[in-house]
Amino acid sequence: MNWKPELDDLARREAFAREMGGVDKVKRQRDQGRLTVRERIDRLVDDKSFHEVGAVSGSAEYDERGELRNLTPANCVFGRGRIDGRTVVVVATISPCVAVPPMHRSPPNR
Repeated sequence: MNWKPELDDLARREAFAREMGGVDKVKRQRDQGRLTVRERIDRLVDDKSFHEVGAVSGSAEYDERGELRNLTPANCVFGRGRIDGRTVVVVATISPCVAVPPMHRSPPNR
């Protein structure tokens, strides 16, 4: 069995994801003075230590022949890397600030 077509499709999906939505979206972020999610991760972790998991995830568009036309990447980058030599897990969203609601605690049972 030949897996080359499937591997080529995965490579195309990853290439689309690395474009981060296209030149216009990256330019818009930079015009707002913001780094892209991958640039922020690169500044956080030790040089060349980040290994992304799930880079090919997102919403894909295929043409009538079943060829990949476009991929809108997922809005989350996840992987592992090192900070000061220590292994860490990194989860970063496209937007640099995300509000997390406070945890609500139930009163203790009495």
